[in-house]
Amino acid sequence: MAEPERPVRDPAAAAVAPVLSIRPLTTATLGQHGTRLTVPTYDRAALVPAVVHLSVGGFSRAHQLTYFDEIAERRISRGWGVVGVGLRHRLLQEALAPQDNLYTVVERSPDGERARVVGVLTDYLFAPDDPTAVLDRLADPRTRLVTMTITGAGYLLDPSTGAFTPDDDVRHDLAHPDAPRTVFGFLVEALDRRRRAGTPPFSVVSCDNLHRNGDATRAAVVGFAAGRDEVLARWITDRVAFPSSMVDRITPQTTPEERAAVAERHGVDDRWPVVTEPFSQWVIEDTFCHGRPPLDRVGVRFVRDVTEHELMKTRLLNATHSALGYLGTLAGHERIDELVADPVFAGYATALMDDEVTPLIPCPEGIDLDEYKATLLQRFANPAIADRLSRLCRRGSTKLPHHLLPSLRQALAEGRPHALLTLALAGWVRYLQRTDDAGRPLPVEDDRGPVLQALALAGGTDPRPLLGDASVFGDLGTVPGFAGELEGVLHRLERDGPRATVASTVAATVAARPVVPLVPVLPVDAR
Repeated sequence: MAEPERPVRDPAAAAVAPVLSIRPLTTATLGQHGTRLTVPTYDRAALVPAVVHLSVGGFSRAHQLTYFDEIAERRISRGWGVVGVGLRHRLLQEALAPQDNLYTVVERSPDGERARVVGVLTDYLFAPDDPTAVLDRLADPRTRLVTMTITGAGYLLDPSTGAFTPDDDVRHDLAHPDAPRTVFGFLVEALDRRRRAGTPPFSVVSCDNLHRNGDATRAAVVGFAAGRDEVLARWITDRVAFPSSMVDRITPQTTPEERAAVAERHGVDDRWPVVTEPFSQWVIEDTFCHGRPPLDRVGVRFVRDVTEHELMKTRLLNATHSALGYLGTLAGHERIDELVADPVFAGYATALMDDEVTPLIPCPEGIDLDEYKATLLQRFANPAIADRLSRLCRRGSTKLPHHLLPSLRQALAEGRPHALLTLALAGWVRYLQRTDDAGRPLPVEDDRGPVLQALALAGGTDPRPLLGDASVFGDLGTVPGFAGELEGVLHRLERDGPRATVASTVAATVAARPVVPLVPVLPVDAR
């Protein structure tokens, strides 16, 4: 399920309370905030709640909801209001309810920041309190689109077969369809109600970093439905659209200090604002079953096949994020902007992308990969965001199999250079051993953390026990010679430390680049 944000609690509230110019954020106070930040000028009461977003968090509020807010603000359509649904934690509901579901998005760049209030969220439901209300909303004929951010682990797909694998909550939902606990319990029951009522189904758009996330969503929904009713499963297969999508916007966790800063600078006492970067990207396959939202009018790109865009993003941005997160943390860094200010790690990120990942991926139509990679480095270096490496290190057992290991596996299969990819994996192995280069303890935030930590600690510099976990590594541990390569890198990390190991590996990579012969430029009249 979605990773919960940490709540913004009273210390920040105390910090902003004495400043008289700071006002609470509600529908009644919007007019008072209009001089210091951008506020909605459309009629929120006229919005049609056509979108339901499952598992609202910081990213969805900074990304998907801002696009729908722009549709309303530009008067393109009033027909795409959003209803948010929380699945596991009520903290966001407690923050949004007193604010009439308004919240602030602050975009920060080295040149400054701008803030806007997003008003497109028409309602927010906490599913455990009232699952019937969520089912009613999903079954409502006005609902035409469901978007979701539940993280890769939430799909319950077997990594080797891709089959849906029910857990205890799923088994509960199969037995009690009127009171579901899981995303797929809600989706399938709502779709069944629509089928029985003769209501067209809604489209389902995953916004998680998964390969072919639309296919993954389809597999999970149909797999769940097959456990209830094969006729229902076939109806969903034939009638429901599951467009794959690629999303991108760096959105760090909001801290109490950030909330205080937003209040001080913009005069808004928002219980849970979102701080993000100016860059935002959303690419969606143009396959919808109940009307297509006019997102292309506000910067979203509709394509026939999102695969190339997804590979570009996950293998360049997400894999590099993970690599820098683990190696930088081992070296004692805390923020990615500080890390890439070090030429050793900036050089590593550049070489990893240029030498080992780019040759493995196709270039999407209309994209300049060199420009894209340069933009990534600029985004990493944004000190106004100050993204913490601890965020990048979370859920490695979910992220690496989707983002980094596919490139490593492909490079091994094709006999291509992979020393930098192997070093990234070695960084994760060392991170799982719970201390950085100076012996400081490291927090491992991962559902499979205890199991993987035990394997990493048992092996020490021998990665074979850990590589034997097929749920994460598949058959990577059986590739001839690879375990020995990884073991050698782990020895170097232990002997030389992370920064020196990164520097020497990059130097060797640069030295091994093929020499491109210079072609002499002849005079125009040369024969």
